[in-house]
Amino acid sequence: MSVDPSTSTEAGRSRQSTTLVTGANGEFGHGLIRALWEAGHRDIVALDLRECDAELRPMCRETLTGDIVDDKLVDRFLASYEITTIFHLAALLSTRSEFNPEAAHQVNVGGTLNLLRLAANQAASHGEVVKFLFPSSIAAYGIPDLEAKAKAGRVGEGEFLEPTTMYGVNKLECEHLGRYYMQHYRQLAKDRTSAGGVDFRCIRFPGVISAFTVPTGGTSDFAPEMLHAAAAGKPYACFVRPDTTIPFITMPDAVQALQRLAAADRSKLTRCVYNIGGFSPSAGEVADIVRGAFPDAEISTQVDEARQAIVDSWPADVDDSAAVRDWGYRPMHDLDKAFAEYLIPNIRRTAEA
Repeated sequence: MSVDPSTSTEAGRSRQSTTLVTGANGEFGHGLIRALWEAGHRDIVALDLRECDAELRPMCRETLTGDIVDDKLVDRFLASYEITTIFHLAALLSTRSEFNPEAAHQVNVGGTLNLLRLAANQAASHGEVVKFLFPSSIAAYGIPDLEAKAKAGRVGEGEFLEPTTMYGVNKLECEHLGRYYMQHYRQLAKDRTSAGGVDFRCIRFPGVISAFTVPTGGTSDFAPEMLHAAAAGKPYACFVRPDTTIPFITMPDAVQALQRLAAADRSKLTRCVYNIGGFSPSAGEVADIVRGAFPDAEISTQVDEARQAIVDSWPADVDDSAAVRDWGYRPMHDLDKAFAEYLIPNIRRTAEA
């Protein structure tokens, strides 16, 4: 059912253990909620700015419509639910954030701060640690030039953290806020008991490619845009140079990674923020793969200098050894499997439907 939290009393009477998923209507939200449901979770409360899609409702205890920047909404969550885990997926994405950076900060940072406050208050209320899962981005990186990018190789979590986009700045700020709430929250308060009420866990995702969602102009969308255009029989002008290289991951691997990190033993986690990688083809290599699958594909290059500069500031690959070691990160799809087994057949099937 879809419920307005300002009028819902059913949850308030029971205060059942709850897993909160924000940004539920996005493809990431859909995939995560389905994965959690299939893993046996029957405690999901889904939140989105728009009414949650009908297909989500059978998998959720409740679906709510609301804005994460609304302080009163967050306060009502404290009164109505006993939240044990938060998957905070809601965000204003990269392209829109550049057009309206102030709104982006309000949503991406202000909304995250509201939810971190909720997690801390929930932990104090029911006396148990609240897990807070947060998807960050390679946009948090800012490599100064192509020479440094070439020399950097696989970039670690602590390197080149000078992002050039508002979205990247927001993500990096939220990483620091999460670490603060986990380790140092209210450290000078006289009534502070101890740190640790919030268990903040973050993945810095590379570009995420989906077979089922048509890209909407994101800065890393040149690879999926090529595929979807070719399958639809439309010409495509790539906005980056053929030699442009950044890491990617498939949507199923992204969902699985967040779920696996959530389930990991806290004692085995050596950090709050983890890189994960998948495969790192150049734009030219992607174009060759697309032409191989769709021989009539018309792919040209028309560089958008502003977007090119942003992508050039991101690593060509990332060091995800900490994720592999600490919580067994292991993607299902390498470059060949991603295109041959997931992307091409599903995109082709959708285009032909």
